[in-house]
Amino acid sequence: EVQLVESGGGLVQAGGSLRLSCAVSGFTFGDYAIGWFRQAPGKGREAVSCINTKDGDTYYADSAKGRFTISRDNDKNTVFLQMKNLKPEDTAVYYCAASKSGTTWRTNSWEYDYWGQGTQVTVSS
Repeated sequence: EVQLVESGGGLVQAGGSLRLSCAVSGFTFGDYAIGWFRQAPGKGREAVSCINTKDGDTYYADSAKGRFTISRDNDKNTVFLQMKNLKPEDTAVYYCAASKSGTTWRTNSWEYDYWGQGTQVTVSS
């Protein structure tokens, strides 16, 4: 059974940092692309950052560039999203997702097959 479990969300003041973790199981870690998405109230789900778990190639949304860092630990089957200088507009539920279509990262939510339950990130001003 494929499972993705996010953790690390919470309430933080603007300018603060959080580190999200996505622990995956049920599939070979290096065979899937992993993405972090977020969804704010009343908005669609958007890709924040994605990673090719085989070669480490990454994607960042413009809103994440320079502030967020995605990384992986293949030994622990875990993908991380380090978020710094958080802003109120980063407030959302953050999801990690896995795409079985290959390791190349993808930015459309419909290209991902498995999703975690989400973790809430709230940034106060």
